[in-house]
Amino acid sequence: MLLSMTGFGEARRQDEARTISVEVRSVNGRHLKLSTRISEPFSALEPDIERLVRHRLKRGTVQLNLRVESLRRPEDYRLNLAALEGYRAQLLAFLGGGPTPPDFFSALLALPGVVDSARPAALDDPREHWPTLEPIVAEALDQLHRSRLDEGQSMEQELRSLALDITGHLDRIASRVPEVVSSYRDRLTDRVNALIQDRGLTIEPEHLIREVAIFAERSDIAEEITRLRAHLDQFDAVLSSDDAPGRKLEFVVQEMGRETNTIGSKANDVEISRSVVEIKGSLEKIRELIQNVE
Repeated sequence: MLLSMTGFGEARRQDEARTISVEVRSVNGRHLKLSTRISEPFSALEPDIERLVRHRLKRGTVQLNLRVESLRRPEDYRLNLAALEGYRAQLLAFLGGGPTPPDFFSALLALPGVVDSARPAALDDPREHWPTLEPIVAEALDQLHRSRLDEGQSMEQELRSLALDITGHLDRIASRVPEVVSSYRDRLTDRVNALIQDRGLTIEPEHLIREVAIFAERSDIAEEITRLRAHLDQFDAVLSSDDAPGRKLEFVVQEMGRETNTIGSKANDVEISRSVVEIKGSLEKIRELIQNVE
């Protein structure tokens, strides 16, 4: 089961006193890195939030926002009559007894200090509210997990498809190997026969056989094919594991690339080289995908 490192989750609660909202989003990263934005005075809960995140996530760059907003009530607002009267008297004096503008009172109410709003009561200890906030943070993390899981399943299907493509090209390479030696033998025989006819040379058959044997040994890629098949089996096994396979996949793909490069350098055959190019293309796509696997 693969998990993507990209995802989003959110959760909200509201009661008669406040609104609590949690948003968490993640992108790929080699290690787990958490950034938080928390309403005051709840920043003291950051260690508790980090423990909860680290318990659920292994890798990725995570941004978590926790907002706690107190709900306003009608009794939270009071008119400062002294300030209101002071402004009114001064404005009337400024107008000199003339008619007051239509928006006179609305303008008065907008002046600083006319309306007092009660501040929320200070919390004695924000940690006392963690039992209330924890399930909301956990719900947002659950949604994040589901979105990462959905994307991870799509990535797994694509990775398996790319691995299947590599297996197909590897089968073609393996079937081509016997023809490489026989083709070289035929080409070498033709060149030797041409030299014999043009220059009257004689070449012992054992020399020809020895040259073909040397070529066969130098171009032998049987071990590389076997190892690449083993890496493909391991790749499939890691995809099916539950223990954050991202880094393991990176290592396996690195080994697959090494064997592919060796096959390309030793094979000395156009058809095999074409298959090697296709394998390298699939490996590059795999590398791009697993950069986002947890």
